[in-house]
Amino acid sequence: MDPCDADAVTSLCSSSMTPARRGPFHALNSRSSLAVEQALVSMLPGSSGTAFQPAKGNKKCSPRSSKGLPLVLTTRENKMIEPIGNQYIVARPVYSVNAFGEDHKKKERRHKTFLDHLKVWCSCSVQKAKRIALSLLPIASWLPAYRLKEWLLSDIVSGISTGLVAVLQGLAFALLVTIPPRYGLYAAFFPVLTYFFLGTSKHISVGPFPVLSMMVGAVVTRLASDTSSITDSSSNLIGNDSLLEDRKLLVATSVTVLSGIIQLALGVLQIGFVVIYLSESLISGFTTAAAIHVLVSQLKFMLQLTVPAHTDPFSIFKVLESVFTQIEKTNIADLVTSLVILVIVFVVKEINQRFKAKLPVPIPIELIMTVIATGVSYGFDFEHRFNVSVIGDMKQGFESPITPDAQIFQETIGDCFGIAIVGFAVAFSVASVYSLKYDYPIDGNQELIALGVSNIFTGAFRGFAGSTALSRSGVQESTGGKTQVAGILSAVIVLIVIVAIGFLLQPLQKSVLAALALGNLKGMLMQFAEIGRLWKKDKYDCFIWIMTFIFAVVLGLGLGLAASVAFQLLTIVFRTQFPKCSTLANIGRSNIYKNKKDYSEMYEPEGVKIFRCPSPIYFANIGFFKQKLTDAVGFSPLRILRKRNRALKKLRKLQKRGLLQVTPKGFICTADGLGDSDEELDNNQIEELDQPINTADLPFQIDWNADLPLDIVVPKISLHSLILDFSAVSFLDVSSMRGLKAILQDFIRVNVEVYIVGTDDDFIEKLARCQFFDDEVKDSIFFLTIHDAVLHILMKKDYSTSKFNPSQQKEKKSDFTVNTNGGLRNRDCQQALCHNLEAIVRVSVNTEQSQSRGHRVIPLQDLGEGGLMRKLWVEELSVTIALTGLSSGEQAGTGRGLEGTGGLWSMVLISVRKDETSHLMASHGAGSEGDKIKAGNSFGSAAIPPVQNSVV
Repeated sequence: MDPCDADAVTSLCSSSMTPARRGPFHALNSRSSLAVEQALVSMLPGSSGTAFQPAKGNKKCSPRSSKGLPLVLTTRENKMIEPIGNQYIVARPVYSVNAFGEDHKKKERRHKTFLDHLKVWCSCSVQKAKRIALSLLPIASWLPAYRLKEWLLSDIVSGISTGLVAVLQGLAFALLVTIPPRYGLYAAFFPVLTYFFLGTSKHISVGPFPVLSMMVGAVVTRLASDTSSITDSSSNLIGNDSLLEDRKLLVATSVTVLSGIIQLALGVLQIGFVVIYLSESLISGFTTAAAIHVLVSQLKFMLQLTVPAHTDPFSIFKVLESVFTQIEKTNIADLVTSLVILVIVFVVKEINQRFKAKLPVPIPIELIMTVIATGVSYGFDFEHRFNVSVIGDMKQGFESPITPDAQIFQETIGDCFGIAIVGFAVAFSVASVYSLKYDYPIDGNQELIALGVSNIFTGAFRGFAGSTALSRSGVQESTGGKTQVAGILSAVIVLIVIVAIGFLLQPLQKSVLAALALGNLKGMLMQFAEIGRLWKKDKYDCFIWIMTFIFAVVLGLGLGLAASVAFQLLTIVFRTQFPKCSTLANIGRSNIYKNKKDYSEMYEPEGVKIFRCPSPIYFANIGFFKQKLTDAVGFSPLRILRKRNRALKKLRKLQKRGLLQVTPKGFICTADGLGDSDEELDNNQIEELDQPINTADLPFQIDWNADLPLDIVVPKISLHSLILDFSAVSFLDVSSMRGLKAILQDFIRVNVEVYIVGTDDDFIEKLARCQFFDDEVKDSIFFLTIHDAVLHILMKKDYSTSKFNPSQQKEKKSDFTVNTNGGLRNRDCQQALCHNLEAIVRVSVNTEQSQSRGHRVIPLQDLGEGGLMRKLWVEELSVTIALTGLSSGEQAGTGRGLEGTGGLWSMVLISVRKDETSHLMASHGAGSEGDKIKAGNSFGSAAIPPVQNSVV
């Protein structure tokens, strides 16, 4: 065959895509589509059915649309014939789920059970032991690969800078815990040691974090005044004057150890995924609220006021009340010092942020201001001259470890769980940022283990809970830190302060530490700008941020976190409980279906409604789903069913009394009325009204859309098919399953066929396990796609073209009926049928192969606007064909065969159904065996397999 015959395919493709020349759908059944595919492949060069190769140097042979765009054809095996361009044609059967399962057998797969996973988890091998060892000790992986010459200098510079910041933050954040500042140095030193061996992040700096310090401080404040929490271990503490201080320290260390135990347990059990329940919006709102708590808590140090401890909900307002009622007692020296330092720190931090690309290292403003403030305080003797509060005694060296109190564990387990989760969430989020930036993996579960061990170790040595401070980690990364070697060097700086030069900080004012703590809150306080950005992006996330902030500020950090998580989960429930359901329609006359409210040029098949639910269906939203579906179709199927059953009862009563006669033109009733009211029927036999309509005992069929006798009113419905798009429905629970089945039954009982599309196999298998299917609701209602279901409906209803909406109607179509002699008659007048045929495809068909498949083989061409559906019936098969292409002025002939004198014609096989004997439209007879339907001489002919019986 000449390669340029591909132009015929091009003409077919282009004409089939021209909206003005044909209807929106062209449907072939599973048998005919195979013949079409074989025909298309056979006419291409090298018709072995492999790949289309245009003739070299002949650009005209490349299939292109009418707009010059290359087309893509596919074979039955979905191999690309012409993989060029942005258009494609796929020829495949219309698939229901059952039909697809018959053609494509699923592989047998054995899903692993819990015992299988347990066996794998308990198995042991050399490789597995090595992998576990490396995962538990990440240092064994990265330290041997350490580039000494390239990285050491950068890590030294970064370690020194980070260490200086860690010293100051440790002292400042200890005030948030309400314990002596020297213990903040322990909290900055010990966690770095363990994280160096166990951590997977190369850039974060572990240690005190203001939010966690505030959460620990809230617990310390609550329990420190409770005498019942003092245990016998308090007798070992030194002196009665230090009893309160030691008790606070005991509470802080016990809370830290328990938080570490919780983190370690979560890591060992591999359930680090709990952090996913803390969204970015929640964490942002929570840390901002924590910054407000830090700000309020530091006012008493900046003003040097005595403020009683408050830990219950609304405590922040009680603290503010105490501050403002004592405002006249403010120490002016502390206030001025803290304000000056705070302003300078804010200004220099802004300079560091704006010129970070030009500065080799950030300006260590905290260190500079600490040195200056310490010197000034010592030189001018602020402690005695202005009565300012200073750090005081800084013991050199380490104190002995402390034993946690088990009773405190019992009283603080809820607070400790929140501290553990928040600490891990903050550390993991910061570590994730740096891991993505520098392209190395981190392990969430191992991070939990590392943080847990660090907190246990720190709490045992009189430190308090830590995570990572954003500013401190930023210093370590921006000053050139490459690995945790920088972290261990920062710990060396802290160690030097603890054992050697800590006494130099004794004259430092606490108000300076408070100002430094507030200076580190700049980034958190700037998160208020997130509200505007989130409002534009996602209003649900914006509400989560706002409510988290309110909960944490008003209820406190512990209860606020719990309430925030609950509210966040509630928003998820709200989104699924009230999904944005929509009605779909076809767009672009293709297989694309979109919300019909969003586009103007939409096509919706008459009597077909496509409804989409974009969320899971469960007990909380099944009622909402039912209401939305009822609104979409415009009627309640249960109401229609009950009215039809009431009408049926009345008609049956009339028929039994002999008062009802049936004529070809309708019902004739000789009665004036019935005594039974609708209310009486409803109240007495309500259960019967919900049953399927049964007219088997009547000698006639009822058209519910026609007028009924005695002014019996039943709402008329034009809907005959409903398609439910469940492509976004991930699961059904048992409660919603019963509700969905009741909905489907109501529609089926009022003669509305329901189809469900887009579900996966697991969804259908679950329905089968739950005995969802019965004689009414069958598993044959499932189709692969919306387009499969639509084409199935159109073929089932014998549509050649579908009716457009009034706004879409561009040409009036002729309406034909059947004459008694088998011919066609226009209801108004005889008209010409088809003209201006643009293309015909020459098809070479293997008739023997087609005959073995049990159907007729006929030529294929584009269906024009004038295409007519004809049905030829034989004893074995009922074949629906489309007749098109009669030349202008020619009418359909009758008798034996069809001939077009000089005219052009073509037929397309639409469906094959056995044992169909009604509604026959005979347009010609097929007489003797081997009779042929003739076409124009230049287009050849296709033989019809022998037919033993003549057509009726």
